Amino acid sequence: RFTVSRNNPHKKVLSFAPTFPSSSLLITRLRLVLLRILLRGGKKETSAMAPLRRAASAAAVLLALTGLFLLVLSPADAATAAVEGGELRMKQSDGGYSYNSTLAHILVEYASAVYTSDLTSLLKWTCPRCEGHTKGFQMIEIIVDVEKCLQAFVGVAPDPRSIIIAFRGTQEHSASNWIEDLFWKQLDVTYPGMPDAMVHHGFYSAYYNTTLRHEILKSVQWAWKTYGRLPINVVGHSMGGALASFCALDLSVKWGSHKVQLITFGQPRVGNPAFAEYFNEQVPRTIRVTHENDIVPHLPPYFYYLGEWTYHHFAREVWLRETIVGNVVTRNETVCDCSGEDPTCSRY
Repeated sequence: RFTVSRNNPHKKVLSFAPTFPSSSLLITRLRLVLLRILLRGGKKETSAMAPLRRAASAAAVLLALTGLFLLVLSPADAATAAVEGGELRMKQSDGGYSYNSTLAHILVEYASAVYTSDLTSLLKWTCPRCEGHTKGFQMIEIIVDVEKCLQAFVGVAPDPRSIIIAFRGTQEHSASNWIEDLFWKQLDVTYPGMPDAMVHHGFYSAYYNTTLRHEILKSVQWAWKTYGRLPINVVGHSMGGALASFCALDLSVKWGSHKVQLITFGQPRVGNPAFAEYFNEQVPRTIRVTHENDIVPHLPPYFYYLGEWTYHHFAREVWLRETIVGNVVTRNETVCDCSGEDPTCSRY
């Protein structure tokens, strides 16, 4: 475990190669069809559907055991999907806070940059992904946990003028095993202070029980002392989105929700309905961006009939999808309802 700090540039630097392979759209569609058959909530199962559900269950098990569950969107793909223009359809607003498409287009670049393997270029903000809307970003600290394969950074952005905390998602060599684990993972930790709120142990421990939390809190306090009480934007992609969620909750409870904003891209579920409700109260300035071809937001599975014993997304989701009419492809951004599990968005 070590950190790379602008104030101490002589610390050891380690490079990773967190690149992701492209996945077949056909396989992606198959996974989503299987998941929709398995996870569809709120509908009675007919006798005709039973064989289909059993077949889908067997196929899902086969996919999991053979390691075919791969991340669908790479960090670059996620950035492309988020920054390309589309039609915005507002369905609801939440206490005066609504989705800011321009802000999401900027913050996704930080969620992509944190995957950079060359930590020297990341520290100096000269990496290939350190361009565009993020020009002028001042790095404070890069935190790396080698044992847990975790990476994050803290810095100050010129626009929007704020502290940026970004978490890296899963590396290529562990992506298949990680998604397979998500498919079967049980709720196994009670969130402190909330006896009914259950969360995923791996995500919880990756933030609270590693060097990440201590270094992030220290860097935020240093930034406030140096630059003033700037607001905080927390971002992450895939597993990094799960870690970003726990970080945003931690900061909101510690310093107030008015200081913290969370935007994640393709994150999995992290807790049960009680935790989702608690999260919505503590971190109301939250957006989860999902993509129609990404399997990760469907995991761990949601089972409506298990009540508090199932995983449940917190609000608010923004769903990215494409519609094709003839030769015209339209990219759409749909702001979903405040339930966290809008059946007309990624869970349709």
